[in-house]
Amino acid sequence: MIVEDKPGVLSRVASMFSNRGFNIHSLAVGPTHVAGRSHITVVVDAPELEQLKKQLHKLVNVIKVTELDRVDALESEVMIARISCDPVNRGEIGDTAGLFGARMVDLAPNSITFEMAGTPEHLASFVDHMKPYGVIDLVKSGRVAMKKISDVARIAVGQA
Repeated sequence: MIVEDKPGVLSRVASMFSNRGFNIHSLAVGPTHVAGRSHITVVVDAPELEQLKKQLHKLVNVIKVTELDRVDALESEVMIARISCDPVNRGEIGDTAGLFGARMVDLAPNSITFEMAGTPEHLASFVDHMKPYGVIDLVKSGRVAMKKISDVARIAVGQA
């Protein structure tokens, strides 16, 4: 959604989903390239959103509502993960993290903290590879999404 950057808009939008029984899996809000406007990305599993989209359009500060499915969307999240390590496996963990494009942001005697961005599947794969070492802590942003206009992104990551 594109909305006016005004107090209370996010609350009204989230309430609209909640009042209709939709569970919000992810919610991300940030400014757009146009001053005074924000972009809200809401991830929900719902068979039919048409009525909800019509009701969202009726909210005063909502400018545009676009529904994207996973095939038509470019998605990304940011994650910070603290992984348990000792001096013996530190290099192995760092090498594995590097293969995923993770960047080390903190190094402690018994842990390494990584930051990375990517698709939800990419981040989940990284976490799966780190589980044997021990995931101490993990935080993820909400997903952001944009309509895909070509197949270039899919080809670039080898999914063609």
